[in-house]
Amino acid sequence: MDERAHGVILRIRPLTESSLIVHWLTPEFGRLATVAKGARRPKSPFLGKLDLLVSADLSFQRSRSSDLHTLREVMVTDRRTSVATGLQALRVAAYAVHFIEQATETDTPIPEVYELFVALLDYLGSHPPSARTVYAFELKLLACLGMEPDPASTGLPPGAAQLAQELLDTDWMDLAGLTAEASDVRALRQFLHGFLIFHVGKLPPGREDALHPVSD
Repeated sequence: MDERAHGVILRIRPLTESSLIVHWLTPEFGRLATVAKGARRPKSPFLGKLDLLVSADLSFQRSRSSDLHTLREVMVTDRRTSVATGLQALRVAAYAVHFIEQATETDTPIPEVYELFVALLDYLGSHPPSARTVYAFELKLLACLGMEPDPASTGLPPGAAQLAQELLDTDWMDLAGLTAEASDVRALRQFLHGFLIFHVGKLPPGREDALHPVSD
């Protein structure tokens, strides 16, 4: 029996000359890996539907022997062209994918993580990314995972602690209106660098690319 979900494509890679492995983030099942059989053939029903960061309704048949399931149908709901074609937005999104993959298990639904990632993509689709976009995502994802720092007890300078709290509390579409001293932004960047290594085990790949050369 086929199962249905709504998801965002996190990663795509070849499996055979004709098939692809497609990794999804869904609210119903968490991270999910599927095989799109025949997706690379010219007349495949998947043609033009499987791209990075695309949101889609999907159906799949669950495997009884592995965590690689068979993709049945895909109906695209959002192509996110402005994110996929913007170099720096794509770097920030790629870093977010690495962080989510490093911090979560497959087939473990955490709807808050899915909602956070979609909110980040929506923000990147309409706003140029900044370093604070990255810090906001890091802090909000840590909060989803129950690992957020308490800015009041981190030892950060008062301005940096206030910035951290604002990034945690502020809705995405209000993020661009936040202001901060450059010294406080630098202090928060260094603090998060060490915090992530300590609590996640290592920095997720792509952090420096996500932070450079965007402005604070």
